[in-house]
Amino acid sequence: MRLGYPASTSRPNSQPDNIQVLRIARHSRCTVCSCHGLHPASDIEIVLDDDEDYLDAASDVSDDHNQPPPYLQDCACGHSLYAHGADIANLGREEFLRRSRAASRIDELLHDALRLRDFNYITPDIKSLRKQMVLPHRGVSPSTSRASSVLSDPEDQPPPTKRRRISRTISTSPLSGNSDDDDTPLASRVPAQRGGKKQPGHHKTKAGTAPTSIPPPTGHTLDLMNGVTTNGVSKPPTSKRQRVQDRLDSGQIVQLTSGVTVDTTASTPGHKPEKIAIQELRKGLIHVTAVENDNQPRSLILLTGLKVLFQKQLPKMPREYIARLVYDTNSRGLAVIKLGYKVVGGILFRPFPHRGFAEIVFFATASVDQVKGYGGMLMDHFKMHIKHTYPNMNHFLTYADNYAVGYFEKQGFSKEITLERSIWAGYIKDYEGGTIMQCTMLDKVDYLNKSITIAIQQEAVMEKIRQCSKSHVVHSGLPQFRNGPVEGLVLDYKEVPGLKEAGWNPSMIVTAKPRGSRTGDQIVMERLLRDLKEHSLAWAFQQPVSREEVPDYYDHIKDPMDFSTMTKKLENNQYTDLELFADDARLVFDNCVLYNPSESIYAKNAIKMKNWFEDKFGRIGR
Repeated sequence: MRLGYPASTSRPNSQPDNIQVLRIARHSRCTVCSCHGLHPASDIEIVLDDDEDYLDAASDVSDDHNQPPPYLQDCACGHSLYAHGADIANLGREEFLRRSRAASRIDELLHDALRLRDFNYITPDIKSLRKQMVLPHRGVSPSTSRASSVLSDPEDQPPPTKRRRISRTISTSPLSGNSDDDDTPLASRVPAQRGGKKQPGHHKTKAGTAPTSIPPPTGHTLDLMNGVTTNGVSKPPTSKRQRVQDRLDSGQIVQLTSGVTVDTTASTPGHKPEKIAIQELRKGLIHVTAVENDNQPRSLILLTGLKVLFQKQLPKMPREYIARLVYDTNSRGLAVIKLGYKVVGGILFRPFPHRGFAEIVFFATASVDQVKGYGGMLMDHFKMHIKHTYPNMNHFLTYADNYAVGYFEKQGFSKEITLERSIWAGYIKDYEGGTIMQCTMLDKVDYLNKSITIAIQQEAVMEKIRQCSKSHVVHSGLPQFRNGPVEGLVLDYKEVPGLKEAGWNPSMIVTAKPRGSRTGDQIVMERLLRDLKEHSLAWAFQQPVSREEVPDYYDHIKDPMDFSTMTKKLENNQYTDLELFADDARLVFDNCVLYNPSESIYAKNAIKMKNWFEDKFGRIGR
């Protein structure tokens, strides 16, 4: 029997949930037995979904069964995917995506070693990454872990061997998780550390034994417990304490039942809670400091911490190359340190003040601290550091890998490079497979207090909206249905409160047209087009060439084509067979080679992508 396994190593956010569940389950221990991870039975053959056999099966699918062969669903140990740490209902969306990122990076290593179908293959790097497939624990000092993204991954922590006890005390510790993007996060609260290394001078003592029974309180002790003072006057009755469960929403209760302690403190409606990174910075638990190679002991310690962090977070980058750049006297760094000189985040950059820009070479944070918002906090400090140190340098350039593009976009970076090429060309290194991005700072913005500025702007915008719109007006519901459905009752749309005011009328009713069943060729074309668009070198072929940016392009290219146009044609069923689809794909690359010089990055990428496409298309057997 043959079952499929995903071969694509694209970003987790672009993958369906079922693919992410399968990846997570493969690299997570079974919660029921001692199984090391999802693996097929001996009578099952695994086929990658980009193999010729799998694509042939997909193209031969009939109209009644419009899905390719199924993926691996059950483990040889007899338990399902969800028993292998992939139950999104218990994990929550944020933790599910975190594990999916780690699992995708493990699959990248397997893909590079041509071992995606070998479920028993293991290396030290894979073993280290698999330790991240558990919830982050803070009972011991966190350590950074290997990752292939510039952003960090969960810490290398084995799962707890004992059942965790849920604390009913409302914690105010800042050492709790907080997503960098979520508006209303759940902060994990962990009781005070009870294990770990002993402090110097402390000696292990013999454990005592608790009494088997405790006598009930009497006399004065009983009076104090009952709220009676020494002169016999009762104290005012105190309000009954609210149970923790009553203060939790459904999402928090799911985490609580799964053994994860949660933050039960109520937040003010409409007010975004302060990020954990900002709390730790304000309380002095962490510090952000500038560092460079000035041969001072402190600087060398911090630079070594940055080197180790970058080497763990970027396993595909040569270790010697990272060390050379970190210790380069022309490089500058910004480090997030805690507990003395422990580096938990950092950014390495090369300034070019005479050119007006800086190149961000490396950027990483420790996994456990990333979920606290360390990434955004470090970038804000970096921008203000540049403003104070290099007043005339307002532009940043960096090459971001596929996993980091989304993060940099949230920090104000764009794929559109407005800085003239003559300014930066030859000063920064080109990285194959990376996406060059630019950020331009605004002089009037204080990036360390941007939340206040955004709140003021948001309130001003909402006030203008309230003046011009009635969207803030809440109409009462229909009283006819408060006691349940009423048989035979027909209402005029004019009787529905707010519907007429919104401008609705019966002519706006649109009947959805049923979508026809897809053929096998359409399934294959959709898969090929998706892989083309997700390719690391496809950034120049996604959209039509702009007439404003390249005025003479359409004088030389009479039949333009790009991936977005191919997507529209595929959606409108304009490709009657695979050859028409392949001709358009080849046309994209041929146009690029025809217009651009052969030594340009555009022509080189077009040739590489065309060879990649021909190889992939040829394996279909058409």
